[in-house]
Amino acid sequence: MIVLRAKNVDFEVTYINLRDKPDWFLELSPHGKVPMLQVDGRPLFESNAIAEYLDEKILPRLHPEDAFQRARHRAWNDFVPIFASGLGGVSVADLKKREEALEVARRHVGKLEQAISDERDNEGPFFSGPDLCLVDASYAPFLMRFSMVEPLIESGLMADFPQVSAWMDALVDDPRVRDSVPEQFNDLYMEQMTKRLDEAA
Repeated sequence: MIVLRAKNVDFEVTYINLRDKPDWFLELSPHGKVPMLQVDGRPLFESNAIAEYLDEKILPRLHPEDAFQRARHRAWNDFVPIFASGLGGVSVADLKKREEALEVARRHVGKLEQAISDERDNEGPFFSGPDLCLVDASYAPFLMRFSMVEPLIESGLMADFPQVSAWMDALVDDPRVRDSVPEQFNDLYMEQMTKRLDEAA
């Protein structure tokens, strides 16, 4: 939804209860995961594939025009699952395992801190400059969720990574990111995370 919003595309959204996925959705999405995009009645699945398709078909381009930089951006998108796992580990770790989870997450965040330094020669605020790119769209959901849970867990993870911290703030403040979730998402997510943290305590 972030990419669609960045490209000013009109679209309709059907939200799926992931605890009770309807049969019609499972028939269209082979992996049973969201998001799933229907284009002229044909399903397209997996976030990266959807984002790449949209970027090829609809202006403005969110990937760099330079082929080498475009490949590097795709490589950083491949790092998203590892990065997200690190943040998630900190978010749900009990106090006994928190430091171990933080050590893993710091390594992942440190790589992105260096990547931001390497990929841009400007003030940002996004991954490679003043304009939102596909890397931003890929990392935004996970950084948004971490920014929500951090006041509860007080991990201090971002304290040593000012560029990632500023990047996270810019993404969270951007309406294309902020409005990419349902209105009730924040309340439901925080309720779920509070319950998980209470159980882990």
